[in-house]
Amino acid sequence: MKELIIGKKKVSELMLGMMRVDGLTEDALYALVGTALDSGINALDTADVYADGVCEEKLGSVFAAHPSLRDQFFLQTKCGIRKTSSFIWYDFSKKHIIRSVEGSLQRLQTDHIDCLLLHRPDALMEPGEIEEAFTYLHDRGMVSNFGVSNMNPMMIDLLETEVTFPIVTDQIQLSAAFTPALNSGFNVNMENDAAVVRSSSILEYCRLNGIIVQAWSPMQYGFFEGLFVGSDKYPKLNEVLERIASEQGSKPEHVSAANAAPDTITPEAVAIAWILRYPAKMQVVLGTTNRAHLIAAAHAPEVHISKRQWYEIYAAAGNVLP
Repeated sequence: MKELIIGKKKVSELMLGMMRVDGLTEDALYALVGTALDSGINALDTADVYADGVCEEKLGSVFAAHPSLRDQFFLQTKCGIRKTSSFIWYDFSKKHIIRSVEGSLQRLQTDHIDCLLLHRPDALMEPGEIEEAFTYLHDRGMVSNFGVSNMNPMMIDLLETEVTFPIVTDQIQLSAAFTPALNSGFNVNMENDAAVVRSSSILEYCRLNGIIVQAWSPMQYGFFEGLFVGSDKYPKLNEVLERIASEQGSKPEHVSAANAAPDTITPEAVAIAWILRYPAKMQVVLGTTNRAHLIAAAHAPEVHISKRQWYEIYAAAGNVLP
């Protein structure tokens, strides 16, 4: 598996997401992260807001029970989303950032986080205040690196007017069936709906600035509307993914991660490989809690996607090139 460099650490191009682990037992979660390591995945992504901190607590319990495990992973969490039972808002104040990290460290039962992401943009953010928070956390060894989530280029540029730490990553939604970050680039100077710029060319910006693109929801269409692999809403896309999977060495028809042999290339792996094929520094966040699905997804870096196949997958999802 290809490795990326974040700070001083080598990190796998696949990352295991912890958003849905609150329902797992400690033993099941230990088995899941162990499967990740065995599959070459050494990066974990979580957030203080996931299940109101329960996901971090579950992972922290695993670290506490298996002390040697923590340092085998690049550990990333996020802060900035605040919520009550009836209301959600965003807060990048110095006080909240520091308190959030202190809470995450306690729940995760660790003394440091390898990367902290600002989770969703705070329109009221003050870059100088964020710099003070980052400096406080970095100087005390609490956080090693910093990134953002769901931000466009102007927001990152605004941060960097006063934030002196490199923004190492931007986590955005991207999949073969969710491509707003790509569509406007194909439709420059057009009058169709696809020409609407929704992401402010974030992919190109990250390429220009060496920022790692972390793709979340790589199997989803819409905003958590469902999985596109196997969905009757995407027959052409599934046909193409299955064909390419077959050409790469899987069984010819309807192989899914649920019933695939450990060394089988699945349509899911092809869909992930499609994301990795984009020529930026790409990292895919896998949200599965199923070990079989994780093993299947870990084969994605082995899949070769030609340029023609990449465009074929893009078109099969319903996109029309001008």
